Amino acid sequence: MEDNKEALLAKTYEGIFEQKLLEEIQEVCKIMTFQEGDVLIDYHQNIRSMPLLLSGAIRVMREDYDRGELLLYYLEKGDTCAMTMTCCMGERKSEIRAIGEVPGQIAMIPVYKMAEWISNYKSWMSFVFDSYHNRFNELLNAVDTIAFMDMKDRLLNYLFEKSKVESSHIVFKTHQDIAKELNTSRVVVSRLLKSLEKEGRIKLNRNSIEILIQ
Repeated sequence: MEDNKEALLAKTYEGIFEQKLLEEIQEVCKIMTFQEGDVLIDYHQNIRSMPLLLSGAIRVMREDYDRGELLLYYLEKGDTCAMTMTCCMGERKSEIRAIGEVPGQIAMIPVYKMAEWISNYKSWMSFVFDSYHNRFNELLNAVDTIAFMDMKDRLLNYLFEKSKVESSHIVFKTHQDIAKELNTSRVVVSRLLKSLEKEGRIKLNRNSIEILIQ
C-alpha cells in the first residue's frame, strides 16, 4: 500500500512539489477511493483534512436555501478545493458539498500540516495560492454564467464542462440530474435540450447526451 501511495503521489505531483515534501505527504496522508455519487465532503461537516485529487473528478456544490443546490466547479487530477482549504485554516464547518463525478482517488492531508508546509516549502505555498486563484476564477465564471447567460447558454456550457471533465463527447446524465445541478426544472431542461438537438449541436439518447459541436 505504501509503494502504491508513493507511486500515486509521484505520478500526480512530481515536478510540482519538492521530493522532501512528497515524502512528508506520503507519511501523513490517507488515500481514499471514491465512486461516482459518493459524498466526500458535506455541508456543515467539521473539516479535519484537505483533499488532493490523484485521479478522477469531483463536483463541488453550494447550497441554495431557496432552490436546492448550485454547481460551483469541478476538480480534476492535481487539484484541491480552495473552499475546503479556507474552512481548514479558519477551523470552520464546510459550506460546500463535494461529490464524486468520475471514480478516482484522493489523498487526505491533516489540517495541522497546511501552515507548517507553507512556512517550509515554496512549492506548497505556490500550490495553495494557485489553487485559490484558479478556484476564484471558476467562481467568477459561475457567477457570470448565472448573471449574464440565459438558461440555454448555461445548459450548453454545463455540457461542455461535463464533457471536458469526463474526456468524452457523451454525457451520461438524466434531464432530472441536469436540472438539479443547474437549479431549474426538468421540463425546462428537456425543452432546451430538444432545441439544441434541432440546431444540430447535440444528439439525445436514452440517459445520455452526445455533443456534436463544441
